[in-house]
Amino acid sequence: MSVTDFSSLSTPELARRIAILRDNIRQITEQAASQSGAADEERNADRIARQTEELDNLLKEQERRLGRG
Repeated sequence: MSVTDFSSLSTPELARRIAILRDNIRQITEQAASQSGAADEERNADRIARQTEELDNLLKEQERRLGRG
């Protein structure tokens, strides 16, 4: 997976995307709890991993802007 340069995002857009990703991860987790089957579990795990990776990168950018990174 590639790391995207988020430095071009405005601070409000960065915060908005962080909130969206956190909500997406919450929703996927809730969906996963109600589903069963190996294919569903693998698909949900992949979705969560992708969302978490992007969230981590956005949080790193946010920390950098706050002078903590």
